[in-house]
Amino acid sequence: MNKAELIDKISQDAGITKVAAARAIESIIEGVAASLRKGERTALVGFGTFTARKRKARTGRNPQTGATIEIPPKVTVLFRPSKELEEILNR
Repeated sequence: MNKAELIDKISQDAGITKVAAARAIESIIEGVAASLRKGERTALVGFGTFTARKRKARTGRNPQTGATIEIPPKVTVLFRPSKELEEILNR
């Protein structure tokens, strides 16, 4: 499912316009991103938890040439599904 399909589903299920559903999705994405930027974790009960995690700089290898390269540090997002979501997926 992509973003447009999710907007369609929310629009139909909630009985709202696609524009309102798109605004709701954008608001959720912006809210989660803002929270992660501040270093906070975001928990959506029944869905899962998003956490920002800092990765250290490390040495990697170019698979084509075998040359050693430096990979800079960066922040990534860790998603941990809730118990309820895992149960739904493993039925």
